[in-house]
Amino acid sequence: MELSSPPLTFYDFLDRMRHPASVDLVRSIKSFIVSFSFQAANSENDSRRLQDFLLAMETTIRDHPLWAGASEEDIDNAVEGLEKYVMTKLFNRTFASSPEDVKTDQEISEKIRLLQHFVRPEHLDIPGVFQNEASWLIAEKELQKINAFKAPREKLLCILNCCRVVNNLLLNVSMSTNHVPAGADDFLPVLIYVTIKANPPQFHSNLKYIQLFRQQSKLISESAYYLTNLVSVESFIIGLDANSLSIGENEFQESMREARLAEAAQAGPSAKLVLPVDLGPALRRHDKDARGKYPYMEAEAGELTVEDVHKLLSLYKDVVTRYSMLCKAVKGVSLDNETSSLVLNQDLSNCTPSQSKSDELGSAASEAEVAGSTVAQHENAG
Repeated sequence: MELSSPPLTFYDFLDRMRHPASVDLVRSIKSFIVSFSFQAANSENDSRRLQDFLLAMETTIRDHPLWAGASEEDIDNAVEGLEKYVMTKLFNRTFASSPEDVKTDQEISEKIRLLQHFVRPEHLDIPGVFQNEASWLIAEKELQKINAFKAPREKLLCILNCCRVVNNLLLNVSMSTNHVPAGADDFLPVLIYVTIKANPPQFHSNLKYIQLFRQQSKLISESAYYLTNLVSVESFIIGLDANSLSIGENEFQESMREARLAEAAQAGPSAKLVLPVDLGPALRRHDKDARGKYPYMEAEAGELTVEDVHKLLSLYKDVVTRYSMLCKAVKGVSLDNETSSLVLNQDLSNCTPSQSKSDELGSAASEAEVAGSTVAQHENAG
């Protein structure tokens, strides 16, 4: 029996692009990249231009001599290779391209860091039968890989691998315990918890990048379902408050306050005290009150009597006691209290997650498979 040839890979696409007969294709690709780079960034326009270009090039590739007699799979892989090549070249121009995206990434990451301090599976009403930290850890690691790649498809594969691990866990538990088959009501809370535990870098920008620059014809079926779920997770986290969790309002606020203090303590020297308001009038009033309450403020040493020394010792003890109490109070001040006169301000300039230089999908699915997940082949992920 005749064996079918293996599908063409990204490197096969690059090899064909080096062929002398591909000079017209190469010229079109380079022209698009250059013209794209010189246009002002606009996510919606950029997405439309990329989608139109991929559709036009797919038609060109089908009619090109280099792909004469090629199968549909080969054509599909050629367009996949084209998407990866173009978006790798345009990555710095298209990923997290607006200040709003960068700000949203930081806000989500900071909120997730706070939630990591206290959110537990029971707060999301995840049944005990579905709680499996070992499997969740695998899913978390798959999601954390998302920043290691530049191609939209490879970023999407990280999401698919994560969601497949979660879904397989739920299905296996349902079958082994005669539990009602797992559905969205079981899947989404677990995915939310896994995302909080993973705190994937530049979460918002990665989701937006996939939505804008992955071939729209590939965002269907399983890919569309899992991506939509993760977008829902993002929205849930952004709006998360006490009403979103099985937790009381007071407990939620106290947990958030303690989480902020813990984060500030971990920041160490980089955290600094900031006076957000002009305290001059208050300090002047305090100075006037102090002179009335502490009459020795302007006294000279030679003016003091033995009786004055006894009074000063008593005042000294009073000041030390009040100072100690004030220090404890400052440590416990809530950072979200708008009437507080002291807040902690952490320098965020170095908190942006670094972008990995890795651009190859070496292990996006392999670790999930080794750990027992049944991740499908990457070629079927679209």
